Amino acid sequence: MPDRPIGHDESNFRMHNCLDEKKDMKQPVLQIDKISQSYGPQMVIRELSLQLDKGEIGCLLGVSGCGKTTVLRTIAGFERLLDGEIRLNERLVSSPLLHLPPAKRGIGMVFQDYALFPHLSVAQNIAFGLRGVERELKPLRVQEMLKLVGLEKERDRYPHEISGGQQQRVALARALAPQPELLLLDEPFSNLDVTLRERLSMEVRDILKANGATALFVTHNQHEAFAVADRIGVMDSGRLRQWGTAFDLYHAPSDPFVACFVGEGTLLPGTVRKDGGVETALGILRGDFSPGLAEGRAVRVLIRPEEIACNSHDSVSAEIVRRSFRGGDILYLLRLPNEDLVQALVPSHLSYDVGDLIDIHPKVRDLVVFPVKE
Repeated sequence: MPDRPIGHDESNFRMHNCLDEKKDMKQPVLQIDKISQSYGPQMVIRELSLQLDKGEIGCLLGVSGCGKTTVLRTIAGFERLLDGEIRLNERLVSSPLLHLPPAKRGIGMVFQDYALFPHLSVAQNIAFGLRGVERELKPLRVQEMLKLVGLEKERDRYPHEISGGQQQRVALARALAPQPELLLLDEPFSNLDVTLRERLSMEVRDILKANGATALFVTHNQHEAFAVADRIGVMDSGRLRQWGTAFDLYHAPSDPFVACFVGEGTLLPGTVRKDGGVETALGILRGDFSPGLAEGRAVRVLIRPEEIACNSHDSVSAEIVRRSFRGGDILYLLRLPNEDLVQALVPSHLSYDVGDLIDIHPKVRDLVVFPVKE
């Protein structure tokens, strides 16, 4: 019996399915494969790998001196690689044997100090990034960028005549104007006050998403990373400890360093029980964790402040060591009877003083357990 011919509707259905599958496939814009970099004998980046897909916003998060800005500079082409490879849209741009100049990489850059030209207006600063574009097309692109960043009324003003937040948006518009394959931002909010920084971080995310931009920025501020980035990489001494979503970093940290660095919390000593629980000074904690940990194994359990309830039944008595008022909440540092410390985040109407004894109870849902090295 001959094969049944595909009808018109069925062929269309299959064609659309294929198109949808292609649309859903991730398109890597930035691929970093085990790169290393050094300044003389000092290793600054150590075998770092990550991938950023089209339309994603990534962030490298870490303290000063951890190597995050050096990673940005190697991607931009300002630094040569000691080892590894960097690819942009699957095109090799950096390796120990190949170094494509910055101007040929199709990358936009927003510097920490914005680097605006004081003698040029807002519109002229944006147009400066459009060198090589046909003259008649420049005004249209500049107007498009002014509208994107909400600075149409400021087009003829000079950098010293606008606020720091507006200057930051001009720098962003100038970098986005040539439609770069990748946008890099070096501590983009560090020069702003706290209130403006929080508001502008959300504005920048909206602008990048509206433009369909793929971007990577560096910061030491966790709130900025959480507010802006789709994926965050925690860096320590030149190494990438974990690359994932903010949810992953907070609820499923890869190691004790990430657990302590991201958010707030304490690592409470414990011992694995035969029944699969973990015995701690807070009592027996239960949940899913590595099945390879044998009975009697010493571990540390991550306890977040929101996982400690006050004035609960079956509670443990704890002494308040320190308190930090945060408006709607108060963060308490508590000392348990065996001298272990935990934190508790409670509504501010439950106000206690340092030295008070309060009853607490763990409400841990998913155990994050790290074995103690033997």
